[in-house]
Amino acid sequence: MKRLLTGLKPSGELTLGSLIGGIQQSVLYQNEYDSFIFVPDLHAITVSQDPTLLKERIKKNVALYLACGIDPNKNTIYIQSDNLYHANLSWIFECLTYMGEASRMTQYKDKTSKGESVSVGLLTYPILMTADILLYDAYYVPVGIDQKQHVELARNLAERFNHRFGDTFVVPTPLIPKIGAKIMDLQNPTKKMSKSDQDSKGCIFLLDPEEVIRKKIMSAVTDSEGKVYYDVEHKPGISNLLTIYSALSHLSIQEVEEKFKEYNYGNLKKEVADLVVTTLLEIQKKYQEIMKSGLVDQVLEEGKKKTNELAKIKYESVLKKVGLGRD
Repeated sequence: MKRLLTGLKPSGELTLGSLIGGIQQSVLYQNEYDSFIFVPDLHAITVSQDPTLLKERIKKNVALYLACGIDPNKNTIYIQSDNLYHANLSWIFECLTYMGEASRMTQYKDKTSKGESVSVGLLTYPILMTADILLYDAYYVPVGIDQKQHVELARNLAERFNHRFGDTFVVPTPLIPKIGAKIMDLQNPTKKMSKSDQDSKGCIFLLDPEEVIRKKIMSAVTDSEGKVYYDVEHKPGISNLLTIYSALSHLSIQEVEEKFKEYNYGNLKKEVADLVVTTLLEIQKKYQEIMKSGLVDQVLEEGKKKTNELAKIKYESVLKKVGLGRD
């Protein structure tokens, strides 16, 4: 089986967008690939984090992955900072990356264009992401549309290293889900639902209580036309609700459009809310059971041991090729 690698930053609470755009796809992929799932906590500190909250979210996120259907027997699950080879390899790739490449990365470019003060880490974290991927010879990296650029950088750096120093790294391929790749904010459906929006009424978190979930969906911004159909450009709010229903029901957008074509917006929202609540309450029940057990620590310890062994072999090979070290 070819290897697949993915991760979700513990920089905020996991959202419905995280489930549909990332975790749900990983559940499908775990039967097809040698799946590696990691918590990229080093990436989280490119912006200021509360240390206590960050540490809590690391274990919480792993428990949620498991509650959402990630099978620890089919996945290698680990914390990025448990493995020092990630950051060490990143430095080598930083020395192979041109400033133009790094400064074109979306987050850095967007923030600096607005005059925001940013850390050097925000500039270089896509290069760390390259190290995350290439350390383990991952053939596939499932990403949202907005993250495809980072996998393309990993491809470029893998090819550059292989050309200069000999065949060393697998050149990875991005996997972008056809449905649910990008779930939008319920209050601003032109903006992605983000786990960074902790107080947003437009963001559904996986651990939100039922009454909060229903209120957020029933308050979702739509339009004045009154007709239910999928049109991202002219009906972003309705299209977002249809996408959510499609992803959670495993029906196609066309099937969902047909199901709701005679509905008014209120009835559509109620059905979407019912499905989201049913899905998330089941996840929350499993999450509570997992948090009371010792499963999270057991899974992370096994992942730490396995990934350190693999990364050590790859990193030492890289050191020799670039001329570093005593041997």
